[in-house]
Amino acid sequence: MILYPSDLSSLQVADSHLHFFSHNYFRLLTKQRGLAGDAENIQDTIAKLGWEGPPVSPVAFAEKWLAEMDRHGVAQATLMASLPGDEASVIEAVRAFPERFFGYFFLNPMAQVSLDGARHALKSGLQGVCLLPAMHRFSVRESRVEEVVKLVAETPGAVVFVHCGLLEVGVRGKLGLPSPFDMSYSNPIDLHALALRYPQVPFVVPHFGAGYFREALMLAHLCKNVYFDTSSSNSWMRFQESELTLKDVLRKALDVVGPKRLLFGSNSTGFPAGWDRRIFDQQAEALDALGMSQDDKLDFFGGNLRRILGR
Repeated sequence: MILYPSDLSSLQVADSHLHFFSHNYFRLLTKQRGLAGDAENIQDTIAKLGWEGPPVSPVAFAEKWLAEMDRHGVAQATLMASLPGDEASVIEAVRAFPERFFGYFFLNPMAQVSLDGARHALKSGLQGVCLLPAMHRFSVRESRVEEVVKLVAETPGAVVFVHCGLLEVGVRGKLGLPSPFDMSYSNPIDLHALALRYPQVPFVVPHFGAGYFREALMLAHLCKNVYFDTSSSNSWMRFQESELTLKDVLRKALDVVGPKRLLFGSNSTGFPAGWDRRIFDQQAEALDALGMSQDDKLDFFGGNLRRILGR
C-alpha cells in the first residue's frame, strides 16, 4: 500500500462534492421547521445537529473552507448550495475565490420560478445544476427538466448533476423534518434518452448510482457524456446481492467507464468534521491496489473535473 502524504498538493486534488452549509442554508432549514429564521432559532437548529455555526458572511465561510483545504493540500473544490434558494451564498464564495472554488446549486425544476432561477445562477458563475428527482418527486422525462438541460447546453462549462438511487438526508432526520422522497424516480436509466439528446452536456451521477450501480454502468456505457462522482462512504454497497468492496466498484467502473469519466468527491459537509480525508484515503488505497497509473490518478483526483468545467 502506498502511503499518501498529508499534503496532497502534488495531485492537484479537486473535490467534486462539498456541501456549502452556509448561514442562509440553516436559516432555510429553520423555516422548514416552522420557526422564524431569526438568530436564536437558527442557532437552535445548528445545536440540534451538533455542528459549528458558519459565519454569517459566505465569503468568511469560504475562507474557513480554504484554510481546511490548505491544511490537507486540496487545490480546489465544488461548493454545493444544498437547498433551493441558497444559490447566492455559493455565488458570493465562488466570486471571492474563483481559482479555488466551482459552484453547483440544487434545483427543483417543477417549481414555478425554477427556470428563471437556473438562468440567473448560471449567468452568475455557477456551473452545476443539481437535480434530485426522488427528493422533489419528478421524472427526468418531464419537459421542464429538458428546459433546464437546454440552458446548461447553452452555458459553456456547465454540467447537470443528477442524484439517483438511495437518498437519505441525515440532517432532516435529526431535525425531525419529513423526507417524503420517492425512489421510483431514482433509476439512472431514466436519463438515457435525455443524455442522448444532449451529447454536449456532461451528466454527473454521484455515488456510482447509489445502489443502481448496474444501471448506472449501462447508462454510462451507452452515453459517453455520463460521468460518475465517487463521493461518500458508498454505503449503498451493503444492499447488493453479492458482497462488494470499494475496490470492486472502482475496478468495474474503470472497466466500463474508464479513468477519464470518474470524478473524485468526498461529500464533506461542515465543521467540526471538516474535509473528509478518510474518503480520499479509501479511494487512493483501492486505486493503488488496482495499479492505476500516476497520470490516471491526476485525472481522477482533479483533472477530469477541471476539464468538463472548462477550468
